[in-house]
Amino acid sequence: MLAGDGGHLAASLVGTPEVVFLDEPTTGVDPASRRELWALIRDLVEGGTTVLLTTQYLEEADHLAHRIAVLDQGRIVREGTAAELKAQLGGAVVEVGVGERDRVRTMTALAGRGAAAHGEAIAVPAPDGVGTLEQVLQVLAAAGIAPQVVGLRQPSLDDVFLALTGRPAAGPAAAVVGRAA
Repeated sequence: MLAGDGGHLAASLVGTPEVVFLDEPTTGVDPASRRELWALIRDLVEGGTTVLLTTQYLEEADHLAHRIAVLDQGRIVREGTAAELKAQLGGAVVEVGVGERDRVRTMTALAGRGAAAHGEAIAVPAPDGVGTLEQVLQVLAAAGIAPQVVGLRQPSLDDVFLALTGRPAAGPAAAVVGRAA
């Protein structure tokens, strides 16, 4: 069964299907409804239904999926659990926020460290955690850049996608939420 929106999803669940394909199921859904839909998906999996989810919202795949296949331009570039994919980045991520006029200079200064735009921030892989954070701050200071915000966090699936492709997700990743017994 293929379900791409709420109305089709309800029709798809009549009769307890063995497999359900969900294509971008929470696009345009408010946060409360999204949580309810996630709970429904988890209930399906607990009931033995295999769910294949395609989504650009990698946070969704992180919360729901047992296995994830990262797709880039229609090809699988990496596959594994969320934890396995994140572990391949080698640890934490330094996130730097700078003013618009310093953005290009910051990307240039941090280019050798694998810097990538991550929304409004610039993300840098931090295999040495706080040590990498200190190095990033030294590089920025040497370049005359004063960051507005700096933080150290665990990697997200968005970071994984950026590291694998060098750009933000433009299409969905596929995630196997659960497998039937």
